[in-house]
Amino acid sequence: MTRKSLVLPAVAGLLISTLAACGGTDGSGSDGKTIVLGSTDRIEASKVAPAPLDPALAYDFASWSVLHNTFQTLMRLPRSGTEPIPDAAEKCGFQDRRSEQYRCTLRSGLKFSNGHDLTSEDVKFSLDRVLRIDDPNGTKSLLSNVDKIETPSDRDIVIHLSQPDATFPSKLTTPAAAILDSEVYKPDALRKGFEMTGSGPYSAKTEVRDNRLVKVVFTKNPHYKGDVKPKSDKAEMRFYESASAMEQALAKGDIDVVHRGFSPDQIDKLNKGEVEGVRLFESSGQGIRYLVFNTTNPTVKDKAVRQAIARVVDRQALVRDVYKRTAEPLYSLIPTSIPSHINSFHNEYGDPDPAAARSVLRDAGISTPVKLTLTYTTDHYGPETAAEFKELRKQLNASGLFSVTIKGYPWREFRPALIKRQYSASGMGWFPDFPDPDSYTAPFLTKDNWLNSPYRNSTVQDELIPKTRQEAQRSLAEKDFQSIQNAVAGDVPYLPLWQGNTYVAARGNVTGAEYAFDSSTMLQLWELGKSD
Repeated sequence: MTRKSLVLPAVAGLLISTLAACGGTDGSGSDGKTIVLGSTDRIEASKVAPAPLDPALAYDFASWSVLHNTFQTLMRLPRSGTEPIPDAAEKCGFQDRRSEQYRCTLRSGLKFSNGHDLTSEDVKFSLDRVLRIDDPNGTKSLLSNVDKIETPSDRDIVIHLSQPDATFPSKLTTPAAAILDSEVYKPDALRKGFEMTGSGPYSAKTEVRDNRLVKVVFTKNPHYKGDVKPKSDKAEMRFYESASAMEQALAKGDIDVVHRGFSPDQIDKLNKGEVEGVRLFESSGQGIRYLVFNTTNPTVKDKAVRQAIARVVDRQALVRDVYKRTAEPLYSLIPTSIPSHINSFHNEYGDPDPAAARSVLRDAGISTPVKLTLTYTTDHYGPETAAEFKELRKQLNASGLFSVTIKGYPWREFRPALIKRQYSASGMGWFPDFPDPDSYTAPFLTKDNWLNSPYRNSTVQDELIPKTRQEAQRSLAEKDFQSIQNAVAGDVPYLPLWQGNTYVAARGNVTGAEYAFDSSTMLQLWELGKSD
């Protein structure tokens, strides 16, 4: 086993081992040409999420890993780098200085995988559909700034924004902006189940067991027109029940690549060369973990309680004892690998200091110990999540200031309850929609934030975020992003905990593993191949 560094600049990845995966696999090995990937992600259909692979609903790393390789978007991120380039479009650009009118011209002769023509009307249909469906768990927030869409011709699209947004081209690279076949998808209803029809480099066939995805077989799409050149005509993604079973499959050669799901102990094992014939690729990541507070809940409504928690939590202990240093302490919603990051929480609260936390609570007239329930999901971020929350409980209770109870729920229950504000404090993870500080601020702090957080800061929401979006030269927005980070540290509606590293394990004959993810952690299947 050899260890290499991923060469992507600011590759965004988080070591999250989602071990409650979607059923087993048939255990058959690779046919020698097919690239086979292993994952422990869980993609399932439920009453709350009946269409886990519909771009209007799917808003998680696992689903996006599938969608990104099946659908085209107007723009995409390059092999490495953060500047969007045309995908289904031949060219795109703002038509005004205020970044409010965005025009694209499609490539000539585009078709969906079923042979249907792809025109500007399909683009308009797809974007309008996300806004019309407006699922509370879905992707509307990424497109909520769209005012109206015009289609002057079969190949031209003009998108009018309600406010200036220099980040809009980046938002068009996400599966939220996936182009759908208007002859297949309904304009006002989700496509239930696991079927997909796109125009991306691969078409996909899914295998399902007990409403959970077991396998996805990707086949090179003969109708695809774009710049991507797949290194393999066929790829397969298998979902394992456990990381140990997946590790055995990798060691035996039944799978070629693991891009998700290994635990910190397994990463350490790979790093020590204990899995023969496997290389480990590593880079710093952009994925983060944090606590989200329901600021209207009586327990944590008083800012002093949240500030006291911020003064007690020991991030160093979390990454050392739970995550075996496969992660780094995080002191801002914006990770260190993204421009404009500052250690706002450390600047505000310093190292863990229970005595200072006691003073904060005393000055606010809050009796101790404060009874607090911390909730987490048992099957979305992996078994380490339970250990992480036990460590948080230990730290808070040891201060004598809190009496903490922890409760875990399956994702299908946890996510809807969180959106309904049924918890006082919960653990969540986040991968960026695109590699820009806006993707770590706006989704959390705008009125239509993806967590339905009741927290409002009018200066941040009405002044700073709109101002940052007006800056086409992103470095000019740095001071405003720093002000946003300081505001979050002061009010503590969220408490950043850690950011993870990216790990890709690949057998020795696999090529392109260093390019497995783009700069927003989108899986690029087309980069993976096999040497003779």
